[in-house]
Amino acid sequence: MHQRKQTNKKNEKISFRMNILFFTIFVLFSILILRLGYMQIVKGEVYVRELKKAEEITVNTNVPRGRIYDRSGRVLVDNKPKNAITYTKFPTTMTKEMLDTAEKLSKLIKMDTSKIALLDKQNYWILLHKKEAYKKVFKKEEDAINNNGKLTSSEKQSKLDELVRERISDAELNSLSKKDLQILAIFSKMVAGYNLTPQIIKSDNVTRKEFAVVSEHLHELPNVNTTTDWERVKKSDLSILGSTTTPIEGIPKDKLDYYLARNYSRNDRVGKSYIEEEYEELLQGKKAVIKSKTNSTGQVVDTTTVFDGTPGNDLVLTIDSELQLELEGIVESQLLASKSKWGSSLLDRAFLVMMNPNTGEVLSMVGKKLDRDNNGKVTVNDFSIGTFTSAYEVGSVVKPATLLTGYSLGAITPNQILLDTPINIAGTIKKSIFNPSGAMYLNDLTALERSSNVYMFQTAFRIAGVNYVPGAALSIDSNNFTKVRNSFAQFGLGVETGIDLPGETTGVKGQETISGKFLDLVIGQYDTFTPLQLAQYVSTIANGGKRIQPHVLKEVRKPSEDGKKLGSIIDEVSPKVLNTINNSKTEIDHVKKGMHNVYYGNQGSAAFNFKNTKFDAAGKTGTAEVVYYGPEKSAYGTKTLTITHIGFAPYNNPEIAYAVVIPWVTTSGTITEYTNNIIARQAIEKYFELQKKKMHNIDQTVGQKVQKSNSDLKD
Repeated sequence: MHQRKQTNKKNEKISFRMNILFFTIFVLFSILILRLGYMQIVKGEVYVRELKKAEEITVNTNVPRGRIYDRSGRVLVDNKPKNAITYTKFPTTMTKEMLDTAEKLSKLIKMDTSKIALLDKQNYWILLHKKEAYKKVFKKEEDAINNNGKLTSSEKQSKLDELVRERISDAELNSLSKKDLQILAIFSKMVAGYNLTPQIIKSDNVTRKEFAVVSEHLHELPNVNTTTDWERVKKSDLSILGSTTTPIEGIPKDKLDYYLARNYSRNDRVGKSYIEEEYEELLQGKKAVIKSKTNSTGQVVDTTTVFDGTPGNDLVLTIDSELQLELEGIVESQLLASKSKWGSSLLDRAFLVMMNPNTGEVLSMVGKKLDRDNNGKVTVNDFSIGTFTSAYEVGSVVKPATLLTGYSLGAITPNQILLDTPINIAGTIKKSIFNPSGAMYLNDLTALERSSNVYMFQTAFRIAGVNYVPGAALSIDSNNFTKVRNSFAQFGLGVETGIDLPGETTGVKGQETISGKFLDLVIGQYDTFTPLQLAQYVSTIANGGKRIQPHVLKEVRKPSEDGKKLGSIIDEVSPKVLNTINNSKTEIDHVKKGMHNVYYGNQGSAAFNFKNTKFDAAGKTGTAEVVYYGPEKSAYGTKTLTITHIGFAPYNNPEIAYAVVIPWVTTSGTITEYTNNIIARQAIEKYFELQKKKMHNIDQTVGQKVQKSNSDLKD
């Protein structure tokens, strides 16, 4: 009986345990089923995508950048195709695989080994001599690094490698053979590449034989490919065209995040200055997309081109390259002629900007700078970027703006007569150059024609609401500087013009607010302005008071197939009015008349150079007495002169507005030859000469088409 009870109890325990076991199994299976359901239903698509990623890897390859043309369709920047050998590294690629491939490839191509970095040589020596290399690190040093809990494993390895590199001798590095260096030159480029991004191994001077032999052996060279690369070719020295990075440079570090967020690769070529930089997104094409299928070990088993890619869009600029070349010749010859004269030790540059005052299209941006080569010979280099990145005191060319400011603020009225006589402010004498000691009454038109400083001073007194007493000190409130500067800004002086190029400067505003500086401000001898600002300013007067944004991009077009016939238009740049000045048409026309007298009046400051022109134009000359603070630091503080010129033509229906600036032209204190006026006149004549030539060519073309049409009708 007792034994039966024990047996029953034992069976009950076994039964209980079995129930627990079955229940546990049931729970585990339930969890497994729920997990499988979660994976299939909730996470199914995610895992499919991940699996697809493991099996299909997308690689993007570069396409040519868009070409850049001038307004007439002449190519300024082109692409030159060249053979290239590339290597694409995959996430599963091992160092040994790359070394093996590099060794095979080194037998087929010849690399330039002169530019191999010291670090690459050291790392390669470590790869070849691992045991010997790490014996250079003492055990105590190795233990100290390995026991540093703050370092990751990769950081520990880097610390060890750093110690090894420090102890590799020159003799050991020099032991690398020519064969080793050839392999290293290839391997270092492979390692520098990014996963899934084709890295150029060689594109310069790839011979036909090298290209053919590598192509034949691609099956033996994993991830190596032969393709076409593109080299940017500038057909103009115009610096505003800018430049691009090389594949080695890739994306600049300061813009890495910006470009990576836009699906660029780290070693992509991008615009790094001026037009190439400003219009990067238009010029950069859509990359070709190649999808590679891999097996379970990560080896590529098949490749398919998903998208062939498209070249970047072409840009048509507003620049007339024929006019640009002609005006460059004028500026260069006059700059060299002025440099040959006495007192020109500080003269090293000259600028000329010409634009359409009605549309803002920049027709020409000329900047020339004198430098010396390694032999001390004078060279003339392009400095067109200086037209908007450098600023100077510009002298009397601001006087039309001073008069218009006076009208708008109610300080003076058109035709108002004021006395021109030397101004004496507490013993400081300020005067007009043509009237150093006398006294004469003149109106605003004569003041422009003869370039009266005193008329502008009298206008300044009225703007500031002060009463001038000869010999007494003058107190001018600082807010009057702001009044005048705000008015000048309406014309584009002292503010950004809005040019579609990076790096524009606005010039420097003088910090002192004493009365004498206020008088200097209204005659252009205090604040500094750029040549482009002057061109925008005179355009504003020429077109009747609208400040139009200058621009160098005219059109965006689809990529040309042959570089000769332009693609269809995608977009055109329309004129953009930034603001309208606070002057009536009557006031603006009145000032334009005064500027006309500067060229053709009996006492016009530019009449000597313009009185017998075949064209009708208007302008204003300027001379600024300045203290030199240019590139020659040893000459800081030297007194010198800067000469300028602004104008527009034709007078009644302006097609062009122009500005000339020649800084630091002489230290002699006097101007004997007016190079600014000579450049302006020759530039206008050249413009109309080329326009006449273009019209003649158009007439001939039309005539030929009419003749052909008539001939076809007869047939």
